[in-house]
Amino acid sequence: MIVTLTANPSLDRTVTLPAPLVPGEVQAATSAREDAGGKGINVARAVAAAGEQCIAVLPLAHDDPFAAALDSGALETERVPVHGHVRANLAITDPAGVTTKLNLPGASLSAGDIAAVINAVVARTASTRWLVLAGSLPPGVPDDLYVRVIHAVRRAHRDAPLIAVDAAGPVLASAVADGAPDLIKPNDDELTGLVGADIDDADASAILELARGIVPSRAGAALITLGSRGALLVEAGGAWTASPPPIDVVSTVGAGDSSLAGYILAHLAGADPAERLRQAIRYGAAAASLPGTQAPTPTDLPRGDVTVTRLA
Repeated sequence: MIVTLTANPSLDRTVTLPAPLVPGEVQAATSAREDAGGKGINVARAVAAAGEQCIAVLPLAHDDPFAAALDSGALETERVPVHGHVRANLAITDPAGVTTKLNLPGASLSAGDIAAVINAVVARTASTRWLVLAGSLPPGVPDDLYVRVIHAVRRAHRDAPLIAVDAAGPVLASAVADGAPDLIKPNDDELTGLVGADIDDADASAILELARGIVPSRAGAALITLGSRGALLVEAGGAWTASPPPIDVVSTVGAGDSSLAGYILAHLAGADPAERLRQAIRYGAAAASLPGTQAPTPTDLPRGDVTVTRLA
């Protein structure tokens, strides 16, 4: 069993253009689609598509139209009743796979709503191997929500699940400072914000050196996704890097979420660190080759080889 929490879900609208986006101009789109999204939901859909049991916890009002999009995915969910409706995010993609995103803030959660969400996660993680806390937080929710969830789950269960955090900015910083997650999954921008150093031109060894300020002292491991540059896995006992196989990029939305799903699926199968990184790369590449925020299935994984290198 895997449980995910998406505190700020979104209705993801993806618009595909026949040419690059030109700000200030009127452009005709070639297609559009809607998906029930949010990082935790994206992870859950990919995990469920691989045949593993997964429950996605999220706040959702009874009359929210988002429920129809969520139901179409046949995903097992725990819906915590709240006031306010799920936000809509807009992604615009061009033929080269360049994606422009506009993310709305989402509905506010009251103190009672927050408590109910935490209680729902605790109840669902009684016999769980992984808990994934993923995505941004709604307006007014304190940055330490994931820390509060981590502490509540570990207090409630003697055999608490492994906990992964995929977040950005103050939310990620809070989780690393006070939550001691078992895994974090920052991308290059998120790691830059966390360590205060630009890694755009950094090689794997330089990124590893920065990550060693976090792993294992404040997080058990870090899966650092770098887009077309691949990914880096840092654990207490070693570090590995890999590049993605050749693909035709369609939309990068949700690729990092699928990478995390691939890592967890490999971990559940008992894979070693190199294979966990290889599976993360494959799932991220598969997601980037699909339109919208579709969750890749095992049949979508690219056939090209993924070479994993252990770093000194």
